[in-house]
Amino acid sequence: MATCPSGHASTSDDFCDVCGVLIGAAPSLAPDRAPAEASPGTAGPASAPDRAGTAPGELCPRCGVTRAGQFCESCGYDFTLAGQDTFGPDAYPAPPPPPGPPPAAAASAPAPPASAPAAPVPPSAPLRPPTVADAEWTAVVTADRAYFDAIQAAGGPDAAGITFPAYCPQRLFRLAGSEVRIGRHSVSSGIDPEIDLSVPPADPGVSRLHAVLLKAPDGTWSVIDPGSANGTAVNGSEIPHGQPVPLRDGDRIHLGAWTELRVVRGA
Repeated sequence: MATCPSGHASTSDDFCDVCGVLIGAAPSLAPDRAPAEASPGTAGPASAPDRAGTAPGELCPRCGVTRAGQFCESCGYDFTLAGQDTFGPDAYPAPPPPPGPPPAAAASAPAPPASAPAAPVPPSAPLRPPTVADAEWTAVVTADRAYFDAIQAAGGPDAAGITFPAYCPQRLFRLAGSEVRIGRHSVSSGIDPEIDLSVPPADPGVSRLHAVLLKAPDGTWSVIDPGSANGTAVNGSEIPHGQPVPLRDGDRIHLGAWTELRVVRGA
């Protein structure tokens, strides 16, 4: 094994495996020796090293490693070319990265916090089944031929002069409020009933205020005759004056000469 002028052990006997210097050439200055002072009249600083020498603390212009000989021990830069390299240190390729684990990957941006789970929706309260008090009631007004014939057969004082109407359309009245009056509109008496039977064909046997429908607290209805001239019947039976009679769904109220009023629960 050969030893180069810089003191490196080299398996090659022509150029040093470490610094690349020619083995057998004049030894370079030791790293810790200062160069001889320049003779008077010589240009340049007295401490400048020669081309093949080693300047204490001199850094490789290519990789920045401290110089130990003619060639940089890290990248192989030839210090003898200093000043002659027209391309400068940047013309040399960059040294390979040092061995070791690859640099840690840049930390990725933190993921946004997961949104809080939605609060559970409480189950809705079960629907209350509709009751009688919630139901709407309707009065269906028509002309009843059978009732008219019964009145005619009874032979009242004015029966002979009353005829059954040729056409009487069905009329619907929604029961609202606490009472619904049944009768005929009268300007002189100031009566304007909710169920007005003065609309043609008008029933001549109906009084101005013939009957009143009253709503009970439980939502049901009853009928009262305040004192009509010809009376009021429920399901074929005449009711007494001034006494409320409870009504059920589908009950029929007869009044006048042919008028039938049927109360139904629902629209």
